[in-house]
Amino acid sequence: QVQLVESGGGLVQTGGSLRLSCAVSERTSRTPVMGWFRQGPGKEREFVAAITWTSGLTYYADSVKGRFAISRDGAKNTLYLHLNRLKPEDTAAYYCATGPFGGWDRVREDSSYDYWGQGTQVTVSS
Repeated sequence: QVQLVESGGGLVQTGGSLRLSCAVSERTSRTPVMGWFRQGPGKEREFVAAITWTSGLTYYADSVKGRFAISRDGAKNTLYLHLNRLKPEDTAAYYCATGPFGGWDRVREDSSYDYWGQGTQVTVSS
């Protein structure tokens, strides 16, 4: 059972930055993809970004492209999400997840991921 623990959320002003972390208990051959999702108040959970552990290939939602950056540190088994130029609409609970790679057209689907963290709250004030 892979366990994920997010941290780094908080309250920030519009235009500010945060770095979210996701500590992963183990890396397995069955979970080569890491992803970040978010769920804002009254909204459906949505894809934010994904990365592969080995090659570091990345994929972003259009809404965050150019503002957010996903990265990983294999030595620390830690996933990161760098949030820059934050907007009030970025306010959400952010979740990390890991699972198998079923193609780049599937990394956006939360059903593609087997393990999830408990989430960390990001609030952007206007």
